[in-house]
Amino acid sequence: MQTKIGIIGGSGLYDLAGLENAEWQVVDTPWGAPSDAIRVGDLGGVPMAFLPRHGRGHVHSPSTVPYRANIDALKRLGCTDIISVSACGSFREEMAPGDFVIISDFIDRTFARDKSFFGTGCVAHVSVAHPVCPRLGDVAEAAAIQAGVTVHRGGTYLAMEGPQFSSMAESKLYRDVWGCDVIGMTNMPEAKLAREAELCYASVAMITDYDSWHPDHGTVDIADIIATLGANSDAAKAMIAAVPALLGPDRAPCPHGCDRALEHAIMTAPDARDATLVAKLDAVAGRVL
Repeated sequence: MQTKIGIIGGSGLYDLAGLENAEWQVVDTPWGAPSDAIRVGDLGGVPMAFLPRHGRGHVHSPSTVPYRANIDALKRLGCTDIISVSACGSFREEMAPGDFVIISDFIDRTFARDKSFFGTGCVAHVSVAHPVCPRLGDVAEAAAIQAGVTVHRGGTYLAMEGPQFSSMAESKLYRDVWGCDVIGMTNMPEAKLAREAELCYASVAMITDYDSWHPDHGTVDIADIIATLGANSDAAKAMIAAVPALLGPDRAPCPHGCDRALEHAIMTAPDARDATLVAKLDAVAGRVL
């Protein structure tokens, strides 16, 4: 199988030097339109697809991002591996603005989003005990180191609904009681849907601020976040540019089983499945359906 890398992140990440045969491609999905057209091309001999999570111009809030359509579109394009890049706040002194964190786990506190491709007429249960792919995390970490970024391996990401930032009490709860390391608004249900679509998924948190818990930094300042985002964007581009050589063009089966997550997950008997829903699952679950 050929490797094809999907990148979900900010609108500027697709503007990579060396991206060959680049074009914007519109992808239709049964779950509606993705956040935007997808920038496809080749980097270092490896096909890549870049999806601006919020759309060019930042038109989608964290709650209105069409997560199912985004994951379906990348799967439909033949992506095998997804690296999610997102801005996050930090709950740890040592995870400073400008640093990257390779996420290892999530706590999902979102509530206003469609979180599964499956439902009435075709029920499935996948495991997200380990919601990110360690193999792809290794690649993301090595790429960040090559890019000269201070990178932390492992961290729990608190996914909040937003769009407002945390209250002081929430920030202290997530940090001191729940033991979270970073906070963001977009990696859930993205990671869950990637697992349902049998895609390897890794999350890179780009730290922009200390949320509101830090006694020396006070409340989140959007001007400071935007300033840090600019520097982080350049570092993220350098990281992404290093990924193709690390992954390589030929893809073996995932040693952690991400690409076989649906093997025993679908519970609904074949003769009881809803044909309309099954048709919508052609890209996501066609391998097992």
